[in-house]
Amino acid sequence: MGRAPWDAAMSGAPQTTPPSQSAAAVQPPGDERSAALAAIAREVAACTRCPELARSRTQTVFGAGSPHARLVFCGEAPGGDEDRQGEPFVGRAGKLLTDMIHKGMKLRRQDVYILNILRCRPPGNRNPLPIEAANCREYLDRQLAVIQPEFICCLGAVAAQNLLETSVSIGKLRGRFHDYQGVKVLCTYHPAYLLRNPAAKKPTWEDIQLLMSEMGLEV
Repeated sequence: MGRAPWDAAMSGAPQTTPPSQSAAAVQPPGDERSAALAAIAREVAACTRCPELARSRTQTVFGAGSPHARLVFCGEAPGGDEDRQGEPFVGRAGKLLTDMIHKGMKLRRQDVYILNILRCRPPGNRNPLPIEAANCREYLDRQLAVIQPEFICCLGAVAAQNLLETSVSIGKLRGRFHDYQGVKVLCTYHPAYLLRNPAAKKPTWEDIQLLMSEMGLEV
């Protein structure tokens, strides 16, 4: 399987944007899926189902990317950078995820869709509480129903266990495909975990290559 191709980016090598093997056709603005997602996003922005999160958030973080994406990445919850900017995965872990998409998969970030189990930052970046994940589940399911992806990549145990409604560890969930309402789901380690544990990059790259192969992308 070899070294993860995004390691070069993390070691200070010049950043380059590869040619796109687009995961979605370019769609005109204002299409039906975009409008449906925008309507859900307005509901999310006004949501107070989790009083603590509604009080502490700067803004909600709905999701970003193509509404026609074949592939959706699902994380656990927004962090501080995401709470400030209103977009998922924009901090250090987000930069690594972007490198995984660009340098590893040879895709453009704007051609996939990125979201989280929660749409509000938990105070102190703690893990989502079960009640919070349950309160946000309707929005997650509705987003995915609009996008209609072929593949979902769950990043980390919180995302995988919540989406698949299981308590199985991420180590046992990774390396094979699971099912979410007919969508193929691959689980792997969260980019933030890779920043703390570089040895996990190799198995993560193996997971990404498995995903690429299933998607028909060049490995």
